[in-house]
Amino acid sequence: LPDSNQLDTLMVVDIEREFQSVIDRENDLLPPSVKTEVLERMIAIATDLSVEGREGKPVGTMFVIGDTDRVNGFSKPLVLNPFFGYRKEDRNVLNPFMDLTIKEYSVIDGGFVIRGDGVIEAAGSMIHAPAEFFSGLPSGYGTRHAAAAAITRATDSISICVSSSTGQVSLFRKGVLFPLLEKPI
Repeated sequence: LPDSNQLDTLMVVDIEREFQSVIDRENDLLPPSVKTEVLERMIAIATDLSVEGREGKPVGTMFVIGDTDRVNGFSKPLVLNPFFGYRKEDRNVLNPFMDLTIKEYSVIDGGFVIRGDGVIEAAGSMIHAPAEFFSGLPSGYGTRHAAAAAITRATDSISICVSSSTGQVSLFRKGVLFPLLEKPI
């Protein structure tokens, strides 16, 4: 609705059916280590952040899921890791109590590094894949999206980005951009 800051459309998306090319295990487009339910949960959280932001303010963030050993080689902490020292079950994205925690930490600069089984390894991480893994993006995408594209080419991971300026939710796999949600202005 114009000037209401509210969406006027509700979409229910069957991720498996609509994005079969992304999650088709036979084509290796979903990393083997990443559970489908983890990807679905993170897309839901990213969509919530896109629509609601945090405390009424837009939020931009990135989630890198899978191949955490190699991803950690391309990342460095920007802040003390808020998930360090917690049990794996207490920092798993499939735990419904984690949704609010993830949304709160999404305001921290940097991205989340998440194992394929849903365990959050770190938040507030700078993802820095070497330039040879960067592939051009359409105009209007910033460094967060460039890092998300590059890390998915450098590792066997999948990334989800929420744009702080447009609210768009994008998924990256093998450096390829898949726009998932475009928030109306």
